[in-house]
Amino acid sequence: MAYEKPKPRRSLWRRLWRAFWIVTIAWIAITWLLVLLLRFVPPPTSAFMLERSFAALRNGERGYSTKYHWVAAENVSRELPIALVAGEDQKFPTHHGFDVQAIADALDEADEGERLRGASTISQQTAKNLFLWGGRSFVRKGLEAYFTVLLEVTWPKRRILEVYMNIAEFGDGIYGADAAAREFFRKASSQLNAHESALLAAVLPNPKKLRADRPSSYVLRHAEWVERQVRQLGGFSYLPR
Repeated sequence: MAYEKPKPRRSLWRRLWRAFWIVTIAWIAITWLLVLLLRFVPPPTSAFMLERSFAALRNGERGYSTKYHWVAAENVSRELPIALVAGEDQKFPTHHGFDVQAIADALDEADEGERLRGASTISQQTAKNLFLWGGRSFVRKGLEAYFTVLLEVTWPKRRILEVYMNIAEFGDGIYGADAAAREFFRKASSQLNAHESALLAAVLPNPKKLRADRPSSYVLRHAEWVERQVRQLGGFSYLPR
């Protein structure tokens, strides 16, 4: 009986390389389909909302509750989106997800010994709030960049701004324009005026400490600056259509 030479087994590295590509393609497909779905469906929650709820449960904060109510962009005062763009990301209509100049400026300041400041665009903040967790790490920043690219290639600018308005945190447990308008001003988001919208934009740097209904001198000054920026940008016509 002839001796059959055993077939050579695949090398370990080849199997690992194949598994890597299977996982990578599956990850891209699943995350892209999720982003595509959320282009048309209001997000029922966000990663930041879930993270805060779990933290409250873990810390025994019995009085905590998440206030979140989705409102379509056409039912939000047109004063708010331009205030958010003026206060948070004035290049939003023209960039492709990243403000390269702002990132370079922040890195230059860090090289000179200053504290590294954020240079996130509205697209990046939407990606982070919707899909990721708080804190700073290279892994999280890498995933933030990945989801930002997915949003920019899958959603129109109007959709990114609409979702951002609805999931941004305006106070502890208060997410989105409508919840903030009702909590702070006792009115629907469709009734917000220019000053109230500027106040909401002014608290975004630190919504857990800053209040739109009881504004500090910092919030008042920042809100005035936002209103000036809105006028300089040309008002509502500056927004992407």
